[in-house]
Amino acid sequence: MTQVRGIANLEPLARRKEQRAWYWYDWANSAYFTTIGTVLFAPYMISVAKEAAPDCSTEDCVEKVQVLGVGIAAGSLPGYLVGFATLFGALLLPIVGAIVDRSPRKKLHMAVYAWIGSAFASLLFFMDGGNWQLGAVAIVVSNIMVGCSLVSYSAILVDISTENERDRVSSRGWAWGYLGGGLLLAVNLAMVLLHDTLGLSESFAVRLSMLSAAVWWAAFTIIPFVRLHNRPPQHLVAVDDGSLLQRSFGQLFTTFREMRNYPMTMTFLLAYLFYNDGIQTVITSASTYGSEQLGLDQTVLIATILLVQFVAFGGALLFGRLAERHGAYRLILSGTALWMVIVVLAVFLPAGRAVPFLVLAVGIGIVMGGTQALSRSFFSLLIPRGREGEYFSLYQACERGTSWFGSVLFALMYQLTGSYRPSIIALIIFFVLGGLFLLRLDPQRGIREAGNTPPVVV
Repeated sequence: MTQVRGIANLEPLARRKEQRAWYWYDWANSAYFTTIGTVLFAPYMISVAKEAAPDCSTEDCVEKVQVLGVGIAAGSLPGYLVGFATLFGALLLPIVGAIVDRSPRKKLHMAVYAWIGSAFASLLFFMDGGNWQLGAVAIVVSNIMVGCSLVSYSAILVDISTENERDRVSSRGWAWGYLGGGLLLAVNLAMVLLHDTLGLSESFAVRLSMLSAAVWWAAFTIIPFVRLHNRPPQHLVAVDDGSLLQRSFGQLFTTFREMRNYPMTMTFLLAYLFYNDGIQTVITSASTYGSEQLGLDQTVLIATILLVQFVAFGGALLFGRLAERHGAYRLILSGTALWMVIVVLAVFLPAGRAVPFLVLAVGIGIVMGGTQALSRSFFSLLIPRGREGEYFSLYQACERGTSWFGSVLFALMYQLTGSYRPSIIALIIFFVLGGLFLLRLDPQRGIREAGNTPPVVV
């Protein structure tokens, strides 16, 4: 009697191959966020703007440049530019998301936005000698484009992973991002710090570093663009005929009307808005707190930035592994509580001592990597199929368009008290509000309302 052998299911292997390709875009775009966005752009832009500003004749004079006829302090210019880019991007992203959902070429959208963004980012190399206007255009457009590319990138996550794989895949993507961004940042910081030894001016070393981040972003985007597969859109909203843009607007309006049918999804977005704002403010204000309040020197602060990057690599992988056993929802809730502990401990850090600051940075890296990675994967379970682009555009808008709340509170508390310690402790309110919204969330209900299958452990 002839024995019939079953055919092996090769679909998981095919998904793994695409997942490995997908990780590379986290690796690619993280160079922009670390080298340009976090470390080098703002101080260099300020120096270039000051060079272009009229000379100050008095000691208390503030160097200003003219923007549309309004005098802007050179020291405030980077903040205003990034703020404008994030707010404009928050308005644009839902339109981008609707177009992505109706397109069978998500990877093309991701790559085109990335390459446009990297092309503008490369223009920062030419920002020199008071030419701050070129840098202003470059940072605004590149900042908007990276947000647009991430909408497509996040939407692809749903296509290449099952509900039970989502936490692992998202965590590994974040981990690759931290590793790639950290490696290039380490090289660039070494080049800037050792510019005399290398025979470079400091200005040229900074500009070359920013150019390297743009090239890195563009070059590594080629890998997911080549290796990911296109898929036809699913569960499209029926709208009147017209161009892709017209049909996308029609779907977007329908999605906004139907959001009340997904209360758990909206609850998570509110939670994410608050706790992510707290995370972003802690990250951006850590160097100010370390230098101004604790009196730590630049070497310690640079070491801290690199330490957080590489620890976050491990943190993302650790939280991804723990999520397989305990579920993403519980890990995000626990991570929010740990952020509260970190904020309280930061208030009591002793001045002039680097070791406690570095130890706390390790804690920040672990929790930061985990909460950000699992937030993306958990939210993907709360999205109706076929609406990934639109909902991830709202996710990005919550991350980018409201990320200034914490910075404003941080600055306001310092202005009122003259100390950065009350500014730090005030940030706990964002984690408390985020935690309260998370506690109101029923993950099983939210996943089923979105029409998805809950993973084995939520």
